[in-house]
Amino acid sequence: MSQDLVFIVIAGLMAASALCQWGAWLVRLPAIIFLLFTGILVGPVLGLLDPELLLGDFLFPFISTSVAVILFEGSLTLRFKDIMGFENVIRNLVSFGMLVTWLITTVTAHYVVGMGWQIAFLFGAVTVVTGPTVIAPILRAVRPIPSVGNILRWESIVIDPIGAALAVLVYEFILSSSGSSPWTHTLLLFCKLVLVGALVGIGSGYLLGLALRSNWLPDFLRNVSTLSLVIVSFISANALQHESGLVTVTVMGIWLANMRDVDVRGILDFKESISVLLISLLFIILAARIDLQALLDLGWRALVLFLAIQFLARPLNVVLSTSGSKLSWPERHFLAWIAPRGIVAAAISSLFAVQLEKAGLAGATLLSPLTFFVIIATVLLQSSTARFIAQRLKVIEPDPTGFLIISANAVARALAQALIHNGIKVLLADTVRGNVSKAKIDGLPCYFGSPISEHADRYLPLTGIGRVLALSSHETINVAAAMHYRNELGPENVFVVQAKQRERVSARIRLPLRRISRTLFADTVTYSSLSWVLAHGGSIHSTKLTDQFRYDAFLKRHGYRAVPLFAIDPKRIVHVYCVETQVAPKPGWVVIYLRQPDRRKTSRRRIPNAVPWPRAREHKPAALPLPTQ
Repeated sequence: MSQDLVFIVIAGLMAASALCQWGAWLVRLPAIIFLLFTGILVGPVLGLLDPELLLGDFLFPFISTSVAVILFEGSLTLRFKDIMGFENVIRNLVSFGMLVTWLITTVTAHYVVGMGWQIAFLFGAVTVVTGPTVIAPILRAVRPIPSVGNILRWESIVIDPIGAALAVLVYEFILSSSGSSPWTHTLLLFCKLVLVGALVGIGSGYLLGLALRSNWLPDFLRNVSTLSLVIVSFISANALQHESGLVTVTVMGIWLANMRDVDVRGILDFKESISVLLISLLFIILAARIDLQALLDLGWRALVLFLAIQFLARPLNVVLSTSGSKLSWPERHFLAWIAPRGIVAAAISSLFAVQLEKAGLAGATLLSPLTFFVIIATVLLQSSTARFIAQRLKVIEPDPTGFLIISANAVARALAQALIHNGIKVLLADTVRGNVSKAKIDGLPCYFGSPISEHADRYLPLTGIGRVLALSSHETINVAAAMHYRNELGPENVFVVQAKQRERVSARIRLPLRRISRTLFADTVTYSSLSWVLAHGGSIHSTKLTDQFRYDAFLKRHGYRAVPLFAIDPKRIVHVYCVETQVAPKPGWVVIYLRQPDRRKTSRRRIPNAVPWPRAREHKPAALPLPTQ
């Protein structure tokens, strides 16, 4: 392959990866659907991509190193306190429930597909894992009740490193079973693998954690140093004991995640970007290697294997794992339906298939295409039917009423406290550690990180959240949040506070923003005005309207000092005051409003660029202007 052609192929892979990820985000489906079909199209169908020809001897190192980085990122999210604090159901699903899935898949692969026992056991181990990259888009589209959503989300996080370790052990058993004393040799190799993987992983994790905790590394070198140490540890462990590198990076990530006083969130933000790129490239390259003819030759046997995984292994796993729990039968049925396979299964199967094919093991050529068939079948079936199944089982939230609040500044915290006081679920998200700390001190739930990041897409708990309040003091953050959540929640459920008054914002910026969101409270209400009023004696209150105290009476009593923010009807639906729509509260509704300080007690000299305070007779049902700057 000529150098120019190599550059063209690389550019095409990058462009295809970006387009697949964008398309998945646009239609809210797992990206692997688009990536897999792209790989199959450019590989075995059109013959435009030959990974062996493109990468040559670098193919295997690229696959194995990419898997190591992906597993390290996944293990960074595995904190022991999260596992021990969760329901017994999750522990059961990733322990003996996983073994049930493994055994049923293995037996089916052997007797139906005709795999040898060794390859069948490895195939069963590879396909026990799900993954947050596949589960998260499904949960966002379906929005199941919290008891179901949380279980699926945490199962997908915890089972990745456990399933990967199981596959490594089975793989090592296969390689060692050809010796004169297979059991002794296997036990010895197993001990070496665990010992080397654990020691190198713990040592590397402790060293990196100590460097981060002691601030030996400047901020701009932390991410690069972490990635370098992960790759060095992976290669070093493999040099000491073949195939112990995956155990090493998994142990390293778990150790680092559970080390005291070590903040790994910044590393996660960096790793997620690397992982998105690696996952995209890996899926396309691996799918391009699929032997479609070998898969087509299996015919109905591959379909029977998938049906056994979907309708026997997973349901039996869930039935045993949820025995004695408080979950209802509809909730258990939904758990039994959702278990799509993801990137870890694809990458590990391809990694081991390459090695086993080189070793000349019979049946190894089926490992990768059959795994990809299971991935495609589970993702397509479950993502397309999950919402319908959830609706029929009545495990879907009828209308999420909670709010995701962008930022945890003083204005956001004040509004969040008012909503929580009235029984409305809220979740704040901020990248400023000081704001997050203040929110947690106030007892407010807060996510530390960017709410529009890949990490947030995977781990931000949006169960019960149906709307967004963008309350950052930075206009760019609010606009980015509106762009991110408009497709998922709809423009009518995204509300943005103005950074400047309407007449001070050009139409080029104002009109596109109006199409993707709603403007909070009033044209003259800005973040600065809200912040100023709250800092100078303003406060947020709520009052319930009655037949004797209607909305007109409420406006007359409070005059210019009341700025209505939200209205909650008897069905607990929150109506947000905004420029685009009018709210007309009725008796039985609760009005949440901002009470401004008395103008007679407020020195106008303290209000830079203040606009005149409105007089009581100018009061309208909509929100009133505030002092602005």
